Amino acid sequence: MSQTSTEREEVTIRFAGDSGDGMQLTGSLFTNTTALEGNDLRTLPEFPAEIRAPAGTVPGVSSFQLHFGSKEILTPGDKCDVLVVMNVAALIANLSLLNKGGTIIANTSGFDSRNLNLANYEGDVSPLEDDTLSQYNVLEIDVTKLTKESLSESDLGYKDKERCKNMFVLGLLYWMYSRPLDSTISFLEKKFKDKPDIAEANVKVLKEGYHYGETTEVFSSRYSVKEASLEPGTYRNITGTDATVLGLVSAAHQSKLPLFFGSYPITPASDILHGLSKQKHFGVYTFQAEDEIAAVSSAIGAAFGGSLGVTSSSGPGIALKGEAIGLAVMLELPLVVLNIQRAGPSTGMPTKTEQADLMQAMYGRNGESPAAIVAPRSPADCYNMVFEACRIALEHMIPVMFLSDGYLANGSEPWKFPQTQDLKEIEIKFEPARTNGDGEKFLPYVRDDRFVRSWSIPGTKGLEHRVGGLEKEDLTGDVSYDPDNHEKMVMQREAKRDKIADFIPPQEVDNGVENGETVVLGWGSTYGSIRTAVHELRTEGMDVSHIHLQYISPFPRNLEELLKGYDNVLVPEINNGQLVRLIRDKFQMKAIGINKIKGRPFGVEELKQEIKAAIPSKSNA
Repeated sequence: MSQTSTEREEVTIRFAGDSGDGMQLTGSLFTNTTALEGNDLRTLPEFPAEIRAPAGTVPGVSSFQLHFGSKEILTPGDKCDVLVVMNVAALIANLSLLNKGGTIIANTSGFDSRNLNLANYEGDVSPLEDDTLSQYNVLEIDVTKLTKESLSESDLGYKDKERCKNMFVLGLLYWMYSRPLDSTISFLEKKFKDKPDIAEANVKVLKEGYHYGETTEVFSSRYSVKEASLEPGTYRNITGTDATVLGLVSAAHQSKLPLFFGSYPITPASDILHGLSKQKHFGVYTFQAEDEIAAVSSAIGAAFGGSLGVTSSSGPGIALKGEAIGLAVMLELPLVVLNIQRAGPSTGMPTKTEQADLMQAMYGRNGESPAAIVAPRSPADCYNMVFEACRIALEHMIPVMFLSDGYLANGSEPWKFPQTQDLKEIEIKFEPARTNGDGEKFLPYVRDDRFVRSWSIPGTKGLEHRVGGLEKEDLTGDVSYDPDNHEKMVMQREAKRDKIADFIPPQEVDNGVENGETVVLGWGSTYGSIRTAVHELRTEGMDVSHIHLQYISPFPRNLEELLKGYDNVLVPEINNGQLVRLIRDKFQMKAIGINKIKGRPFGVEELKQEIKAAIPSKSNA
């Protein structure tokens, strides 16, 4: 059979199988190779909350979706063009995410009677044998058998041989989409340099999968995707977690301070601790505490001692940190709190994404306890915004909450990394020592024109002052129960937070015009879906624009003026309506929420329909 080559502008592939089938690694390697080929891309890894979920069951399915192309790519794709399934459970869990007419590559060994029973499949026969998949192009390949045959002469054990089957799939997809093998071979040889037999087996199976595509008659076409027109520069593929780690290291470098990171493991924030623990050569100190309270308290202690103090968690852990964050507010010390949000409440769905901690970040502490809040809009933007979180905390002596989420942390995109000379300076001023001849008593709560007090390092001569969680007397910092003083200090701490608005960029319209019928206002990880949906709606002739917030507390000074230039303000969120409440309260304007609480990001088509339905003139037409 002759094979043809077809050029595609964009492709979405989804790999799915048991959590032990290596789908995350397969997707990551395909992503890295695709990034090296110059395509724009976005990814969406999804996996069970259990470390080793029951094999063969639907809850145990792990998947990885990749959307890449020669044009701007901002989402992991609503649905996939190709679905790779290693067993029947993977098919059941992911079939609804495949475009009609799409291609299914099925490992037939995962569709035997045992796997049908484990997946609780209701049919009498395998879905590969009835008309269940009649709307799709189904390619049946016994990947497990072919992998074992490829390694028939290897001395590896049965399980080690079977673990190589994901490399067969990867090699086949590399052939289908005209991807080179070189970077993956280098990765395997480096990863298993101490186990050369395993490295050799994986490389052999990778090549076998590639050659299978070349020689079999199953495939009549292969595809190519040209380079995207990215801004010139040096790029690497980066996840939100890696970008956060590098942003923290860069902020420590620019501030010339040691970075202390006190944390306690929790999904999906744990990998930040893992990443920073490898950065000791940059003056990074990591501490895995016994619990969340100890973690944040250690970071506050580091800040008191003159370091860049950072802690991390997800929603449940942020709840435990609440009292200590209030202490940092009272002491007016710089503290960066990373909240990598996940679905809640309580422990909720640990591996699913959500934006439901915004109100917690704003108000989730006792008393009037103002903190600044920033939110990245993409995996690469985690670098920019965690750097900003550090800058604001250090320059304004205030706790700053960095609101990322599981989708951003685990997702990836090409990143044009900055040079040192491109980074902002972070200005640090420690209160100087006092000599005996200075005369005046040190007053720790004297403020500058930004309402910011000085950073006074313990042990510095002449700077002795009282610390603790009890209310401070204005100027002296002594304990005070005076009602007028308490109100004054509360208002000054809030004024300091609000004054940050003078030191952040004015809000811009991301797409569209500054005055019009409708604006879609987003924050955080909804960026890609909103930008793409608004672009397509504008192409269809709708008067709709897009504004995306990265600074949430305080809001940019010009935000109210911008929003009042539109007839309708729509606010899509992966929660039950939180930013929309803040907008209504702050600006006393009507705003309409568009909400999704399913542990997954908005699809573009889904969002387009929601936007049309939410606009009064459109929904009544």
